[in-house]
Amino acid sequence: LVARPSGELRAAGCTATRRATRGARWPALPRGKGPREIAPMARLFLILGACSAAIAVAAGAFGAHALRVRVEPRLLEVFETGARYQMYHALALIVVAVVLERASGAPRWVIASGWLFVAGTVVFSGSLYAMTLSGARWLGAVTPVGGVCFIAGWVCLAMGAARLR
Repeated sequence: LVARPSGELRAAGCTATRRATRGARWPALPRGKGPREIAPMARLFLILGACSAAIAVAAGAFGAHALRVRVEPRLLEVFETGARYQMYHALALIVVAVVLERASGAPRWVIASGWLFVAGTVVFSGSLYAMTLSGARWLGAVTPVGGVCFIAGWVCLAMGAARLR
């Protein structure tokens, strides 16, 4: 910007006076034209999905860099499986949020699928992370419960999709 004694500003070939822009305000959005509100349950699943995806990326990076030299290769594979499935189901939660926001019909099934994906992530991925970090092999017996939650979540999502209008 180049300021001239007359108060004129010059930038990239454009001219504007300081006096003309003093006290100027941005025009207000017309009523009813602002951002659309999102349904509370859709917002919750979108937030949970985004946070879960961020944690999955962080877990993957942690596994690839910090754990590679600290745990045996088999346990590293277990940790990576937890991060991979967490990412898959974080994306599934985002899909659930979009379906809840866009579609009408049987949201009960879709809401159930979202909660099952959350439970599956906590139990499945959480048990794999805990098993890798603690070495407690008995946590491997808990992991299938999370897998069943994932499967049930996908079935509920399919049932909800079949009932959409």
